[in-house]
Amino acid sequence: QVHVVESGGGLVQPGGSLTLSCVFSGNVFSSSSESNASGWYRQAPGNQRELVAFITRTNSEIDADSVKGRFTISRDYAKNTMWLHMNALKPEDTAVYYCNAGWSDGRSYFPTTNWGQGTQVTVSS
Repeated sequence: QVHVVESGGGLVQPGGSLTLSCVFSGNVFSSSSESNASGWYRQAPGNQRELVAFITRTNSEIDADSVKGRFTISRDYAKNTMWLHMNALKPEDTAVYYCNAGWSDGRSYFPTTNWGQGTQVTVSS
């Protein structure tokens, strides 16, 4: 059983910054688990959920072109915690952000059913 909890969302003005946190618990990222990577997704109203970034023990990738150069992803494996650092936020970044414990072959990310409840990010003046 894997439990995923996101936090850190809120209302921020355009151009501002926000850091989202995600804590994993349970049998995750061990040799017997199905996950070797984790990722951040987001879903805006009326849109499909999209992969923003993912990270493994050896690499990380910002997948969404619209956030490249503005967002970074990091992890502390000892604390089973992942962060999404968001800078120069734009109104179009408004969405519910979710984290996921998934699997990666180093180039692509494959989500599992281990999702958090999401955290709302609203970028508005």
